[in-house]
Amino acid sequence: MKYIGRDSKEGIVNRFAQHVSSGKVETFKMFGLDFVFGRREGAYVWDATSDKELINCHCNGGVFNLGHRNPKIIAALTDSLKELDIGNHHFVSEQRATLAERLAELTPGDITYTVFGVSGGEAIDLAIKLARGYTGKLKIISALGGYHGHTGLALATGDEQYRQPFGPNPPGFIQVPFGDISALRQAIDDKTAAVIFETIPATSGMPIPPSDYFPQAKKLCVDNGVLLIIDEVQTGLGRTGKLWGIEHYDVVPDIMVIGKGLSGGIYPISATCFRKELESFFHEHPFIHVSTFGGAELGCPVALAVLDESSRPEFLEHVRELADVFARGFQELKTKHPTILVGLRQIGLMMGIEMVNEQCGPIMTKVCYDHGILSIYANNDRRVSQLLPPLNIDKETAYEILERLDAALKDTKEFLSL
Repeated sequence: MKYIGRDSKEGIVNRFAQHVSSGKVETFKMFGLDFVFGRREGAYVWDATSDKELINCHCNGGVFNLGHRNPKIIAALTDSLKELDIGNHHFVSEQRATLAERLAELTPGDITYTVFGVSGGEAIDLAIKLARGYTGKLKIISALGGYHGHTGLALATGDEQYRQPFGPNPPGFIQVPFGDISALRQAIDDKTAAVIFETIPATSGMPIPPSDYFPQAKKLCVDNGVLLIIDEVQTGLGRTGKLWGIEHYDVVPDIMVIGKGLSGGIYPISATCFRKELESFFHEHPFIHVSTFGGAELGCPVALAVLDESSRPEFLEHVRELADVFARGFQELKTKHPTILVGLRQIGLMMGIEMVNEQCGPIMTKVCYDHGILSIYANNDRRVSQLLPPLNIDKETAYEILERLDAALKDTKEFLSL
């Protein structure tokens, strides 16, 4: 291999510690997670300097929805390299126009415009800027325990632990409990520009909102002249068994944000998609927002390939079939491990393993690693381990994941004397 395993594990780790992040190296050493991503294919990743193998059930929050190095996605990038480069964000672009048109066909309702970015945080920042610019109002309401990114305005919508080291939060941002329509009703006033929620808040442990929550939230927004922003960075592109998670609730947001999986795990791109009437703000201010690498022309064919694959009815049916496999599997696991396993929080393959206390998540992360599964606990609800396998795994791999989780639950239970 040309790029992987050119140095020893010690050499790689020392170089990373000296020039990238000593804190990360110290943390991973402390917990015995000394893994360096090497060869990768489909649902599997291997350590760069050993034969350690993991089934990737973290997928970087959905970046690898289609697995690692998906051949269709690689082919799209290889072809685009023959003609395209990044392009120029300031000018009219054939590639961005084609991709935005496809998104308009696939997004809910009358969402017809898109501005492209590089990261989910950047796309959230733009959504908030657009909401404030269009409405002329300041207040933004988000969910306690939610997460929308580490950039400026996105960071302001998140919990204090992520923003406190950088000083006080800018004015206008408040949080309410997710799923509590009464709290949202009390928070909305005539100064509110937008409400922003993840469809399923992953960092908060994937709580599943009541079926009427988003319809009621949308009605509150409409009645009060407030925009509804839905963050589909993790729930979008088939993760829930529908192309968009919000489709489960029959709600059309005013602004919808897409990221992570749109990259195909190959070329970074994100999208802020919005209803036609909101485009009037950019009509008056066509150069008010610039993202030099946003919607790079080289990456647009990659995103198109992702959309084509993720929107296929057969693909989405496969996700739903896999979801049934995991649902049945966790019913059996709960019977086997009642002292530790509460249950599975699940819509499609957006899954969170709910356990009995906050010690369980961090311990389960390490024990899963020991059993060959990459699964990370939810930082804002450490009772929950996130379970996000690629969406195109076969049923045999799903059963293998369940077998490894069975062993991991057993060892976690014994370690914690549960």
